[in-house]
Amino acid sequence: MGRADPHGRRHLPLAYLVAAAVLPLILLALLAWRLLAAPAAPPATIGSMAPDFTLTDLSGDQVSLASLRGHPVIVNFWASWCGPCIEEFPLLQAAEREHAAQGLVIVGIVYQDRANAAQAFLTRMGGTWANAMDPGGAVAARYGIYAPPDSFFITANGVIAGRQIGQLSQQDLARQLDSILGKE
Repeated sequence: MGRADPHGRRHLPLAYLVAAAVLPLILLALLAWRLLAAPAAPPATIGSMAPDFTLTDLSGDQVSLASLRGHPVIVNFWASWCGPCIEEFPLLQAAEREHAAQGLVIVGIVYQDRANAAQAFLTRMGGTWANAMDPGGAVAARYGIYAPPDSFFITANGVIAGRQIGQLSQQDLARQLDSILGKE
């Protein structure tokens, strides 16, 4: 395993010591590169135009934010393994039903999950809106998503009017919907 010194203590081989010294430096360099790398686009913020995306939903159809211009939109990042996502799902279903006449559209973006798990979740919960996979997490990165649930409330003209980080409550949802319904 290693060599012993005159007092009988064992020492690690030199290769182990070098690896232990170099590995943290490599990890630190990767972290610095990740933090300092300039994003391809400015992050999504309230008052800015919502970053456009085109993804394939779980039915195989294309869904793009640009095609929804003229409608108030909720973009909801979720995962089947996310407990708060499960709890807020019925609120989103009710909002979709109650505000259909006002043109409300919900788009789900599956965050770090498997397509079959997401589809099983939607079948179990009765999901009806487009839900798309985000291969590689590019859309989540443009929106600044670190964990689900996270929802963006986008006006009919494409401006982000609100963001809910974490689980929506009925009061949160009502407040956020007020910010996008009927706005031009």
